[in-house]
Amino acid sequence: MIDVVKNRLRIRFSSPSGEPSEDDRASVGGSVETRNVEFVAYADDCRLFGHLRLAGDRLTDMLNEYEEYILVDVLAESLLDGRVIETPEVLVARDDLYAVEATGPRGNGGRRLRTRQHQIGLRLGPYLAQGYLHALPGVDPLASVRRRAPMVPLTHAWIGYASGGTKRLREATTLVVNREQTDWIVPASEESEVEFPDVPVATEQGPLLKDFTGQLLGELALDAR
Repeated sequence: MIDVVKNRLRIRFSSPSGEPSEDDRASVGGSVETRNVEFVAYADDCRLFGHLRLAGDRLTDMLNEYEEYILVDVLAESLLDGRVIETPEVLVARDDLYAVEATGPRGNGGRRLRTRQHQIGLRLGPYLAQGYLHALPGVDPLASVRRRAPMVPLTHAWIGYASGGTKRLREATTLVVNREQTDWIVPASEESEVEFPDVPVATEQGPLLKDFTGQLLGELALDAR
């Protein structure tokens, strides 16, 4: 549910979220080096587009370290009817997110381990996703997901969802999925993709499939006339 309260957009999914406290704001900023990155997230009833102040080397690490995030310059798109709301700031809880498109730096290359890629498919509430999970050699990939931190990165991924009765597919170089929100996880392949609901496929880009552009805001202004 999308509510506007005192010029602040509150995203309500399973339960109402409160206003961020001063401690909440400080916990995200902290004393570490920060930078702004684009943030695209998938929640129960909407998609969110905005900017996040990244604390640390990688977005995945920050998503796992903190339980709440403050987004600025936000657009929220309803999955029910495609309605779009713009707001300066939103407080989002990790438990309310199904997936996030990873942007920003890839982290310290010297800390990376040798891994094998395993293609998997997932159901995350209203979303279907597919991508490559990276696991240590000899480790059962599906078992390794259950032992990881909540937010798990997949590479060369896609995520599908229905908006207003139309199926939309979106590719992501890295898609960070919330394993605590998965309904199921299965092995997948290019020849055997996970099933998607029988709804039409969108052939056009749509107002929010190309994010953070002046053209997007221009189209919204024309629609509002």
